[in-house]
Amino acid sequence: MAARQVALSKVAALLLLALLAGCGLPNPYRPTPAGAQPVPAVPGAAAAPAASAPEPAPPVPPPPPREYRLGPATQSLVTQAHAQIGRGELPGASTTLDRALRIEPQNPLLWLELGRLRLTEGDPRQAEACARKALALGSADPAVRAQASRQLADALHVQHRDREAREVESAPR
Repeated sequence: MAARQVALSKVAALLLLALLAGCGLPNPYRPTPAGAQPVPAVPGAAAAPAASAPEPAPPVPPPPPREYRLGPATQSLVTQAHAQIGRGELPGASTTLDRALRIEPQNPLLWLELGRLRLTEGDPRQAEACARKALALGSADPAVRAQASRQLADALHVQHRDREAREVESAPR
């Protein structure tokens, strides 16, 4: 019986060694040298050829030009101001446009409206300031840029600053 136990313990030891042999430790980390191809993770899979330089990204198209519009409240106030101008109520129209500007102060269309009113009132310096403000705010909208440039040139002509007005008129829009 002792011999049989020794034989069983030898068999058990051999089985244990066989199992442990299959459980080897993973290979230690070794960084790949620069320019070397990495080994594919899936056996039999071919590694993709390394690109010599990354391809440049395609150019980003410019955003479409912005088109400004009046909101419903400011549109109503501009319509009211036009009616007041038609009746000759220029101070009332000025107050109405000021109210619209308090609602949408960054809208260049309102600055253009106020500039037109200032030219009608005979205040070309204020009309010039409004046109310059509209140009600054609406530079992304070609239509606003064109209207503001025309208004600026008109205001400069009225002030007898014809050379500056011609420069504005000849500038690309």
